[in-house]
Amino acid sequence: MFGVTSVVFLLFNILPGDPARMMLDQREDKQQIENIRSKYAFDKPYSQQYLLYLNDLFPLSLHSENDQSYTYLKSKPYQYYSLLKFKNYQFVLKIPYLRTSFKKSGKLVSTIISETLPNTIVLAISSICFAIVLGLIIGIIAALFKDSWIDKIALLFGVLGMSVPSFFSAIIIAWLFGFVLNDITHLNMTGSLYSVDDYGRGEYLALSNLILPAFTLGVRPLAVIIQLTRASFLETLSKDFVRTAIAKGLSFKRVIFKHVLKNSLNPVITAISGWFASLLAGAVFIEYIFAWNGIGKEIVEALNQMDLPVVMGSVLTIALMFVCINILVDLIYSWLDPRIKMN
Repeated sequence: MFGVTSVVFLLFNILPGDPARMMLDQREDKQQIENIRSKYAFDKPYSQQYLLYLNDLFPLSLHSENDQSYTYLKSKPYQYYSLLKFKNYQFVLKIPYLRTSFKKSGKLVSTIISETLPNTIVLAISSICFAIVLGLIIGIIAALFKDSWIDKIALLFGVLGMSVPSFFSAIIIAWLFGFVLNDITHLNMTGSLYSVDDYGRGEYLALSNLILPAFTLGVRPLAVIIQLTRASFLETLSKDFVRTAIAKGLSFKRVIFKHVLKNSLNPVITAISGWFASLLAGAVFIEYIFAWNGIGKEIVEALNQMDLPVVMGSVLTIALMFVCINILVDLIYSWLDPRIKMN
């Protein structure tokens, strides 16, 4: 996380240009620019800006009460708890401060993320669940009927699923099922989890809008899970302990589900964890094409408007989720395979 934070700060603060001018657009004058630079510490050296940014991100941070330049305490975005005071400084405990949007009237980046991230999580979970269930079933069937027409079709689908770019498949699927076959599917080409009622009765939950983006986002991980499940299943079937279980007279169903399946899941779990984390970041194209109000769509709009704090906060949030998912996968490994010992 420290490495990601450092790279994000470097890319979005040093390289793009003057953040003060980006915030003011065409309305700037010299005095306004100076005020903005002073308020957000853009007039300080990059090294000091970097330390201030880290200080904002850390839950436990140090702040000066007398410093008239930028400080977290001066901006007071939300509640903090003072833990220790000495001289003119104090340690405070707070929620990590991702700063405020350049373009949305000073709206907190954390608020923007909290409004959009749940939609992305719903989309990613729906997509990965679709890919897991269908991928395991097809992969197991393809392994059990190796070299049959079922196996060949599964392998062909796996290759096609990995080959087609997400943005291209999203356009085709939206056009085909949301426009051409709309009379049959009754699905919209675009739409988010919540839609506004045409008769002025407020927002309502529109789960039908989830179908097309979830299917589109789940195609690529589905293809990977099918291939990995098939390969891992075939490898496990050839192991000595499987032949021993069959020789002892265990039923075919018990051998497959109790012995083979569990011991075949490690590489599949690895792929699922990586793909789930990638779906959170890779949903950008899907959300933008289907107008799904998630963090991916928010990132695209923020990039178009050069709203750097929103982009930075979104990238750091996704990176944190990557780390948490990888830790969770390590814990699952130890449950699936007792030979794996946790340090």
